[in-house]
Amino acid sequence: MKALTYQGANNPPQLSAVPDPKLQNPKDAIVRMKYSSICGTDLHILKGDVPTIPAGRILGHEGVGTIASVGAGVQSFKEGDDVLISCISSCGTCDHCKRGIYSHCETGGWCLGNKIDGTQAEYVRIPNAENSLYKVSPGKDEEALVMLSDAFPTGFECGVLNGKIVPGSSVAIVGAGPVGLTALITAQLYSPNIVVMIDGNENRLEVAQRFGATHTASPSKAVDVVNEATSGKGCDTVIEAVGIPSTFYQCQELVAIGGTIANIGVHGAKAYLHLENLWDRNITITTKLVDTTSTLMLLRLLARGKLPAMDLITHRFRFDDVVEAYATVEKASEAKVVKILIEM
Repeated sequence: MKALTYQGANNPPQLSAVPDPKLQNPKDAIVRMKYSSICGTDLHILKGDVPTIPAGRILGHEGVGTIASVGAGVQSFKEGDDVLISCISSCGTCDHCKRGIYSHCETGGWCLGNKIDGTQAEYVRIPNAENSLYKVSPGKDEEALVMLSDAFPTGFECGVLNGKIVPGSSVAIVGAGPVGLTALITAQLYSPNIVVMIDGNENRLEVAQRFGATHTASPSKAVDVVNEATSGKGCDTVIEAVGIPSTFYQCQELVAIGGTIANIGVHGAKAYLHLENLWDRNITITTKLVDTTSTLMLLRLLARGKLPAMDLITHRFRFDDVVEAYATVEKASEAKVVKILIEM
């Protein structure tokens, strides 16, 4: 089959011929991919920010497909079922899963495109299929569903829920990429009074305004805009959705007394915590890898028209052109990219 493979840090990925995946465990399923996408985490991998990933690994952890085969231990799915693939694989029975920390499942977690081959391929093996796939009802928009593999659960769980957003509060989101935008969209489920979106990409700030941001700012203007919007108090919740030292530091500048900094970004370099400025300000800092415990709720919201998932998709590529798709994401500002859909 054809698959997109990692070629080591700072090298472009390569479309390669690789062996088809096989069932390795009775709880496995093999899925024929229909749609996938490119995540910001994939870009971090290409930069070398996840050094444990070996060259030759098939990239990707998002997508929708059709069951091609299942192991003997899979009862809820059968050949021919259309499914949404969760970016997190969970057994449901290990100590971490019993605590709801599916991202650290002892036989799964974030494994696709990381510990095992991922979804940017014609076929993918899904471990722990019973707890890692969701049936797609006939007539559902499968393109929109891809946004629920990772982007929406990550923005909601790691940003909104960890950030403790409450009605009437003030929120700043640093980074208007897909995950920052999903944090913006789902933050409004809790009716904050102020939501400031911060990014250096003017196009993405315009998109953020359409999605409900009350204020937007470039990084150089962020402190001024937040101070003006909050009468100098700073924001109750500040969400880091980039994953570089400068944006983590900016979050520390923007947070209010008693506020929360919720980190989403994948950090591959040392980021300094300025305790000399924060030690007496009653600040909470949270970190999290998405657990996808919210996926069922988000699916219901999507079905009711409450999540503008399709509006995140700005570009479409056929799988044969996936290397070009990555090059396009790398110049997101110039190409006005928000989220790319790959048609397998």
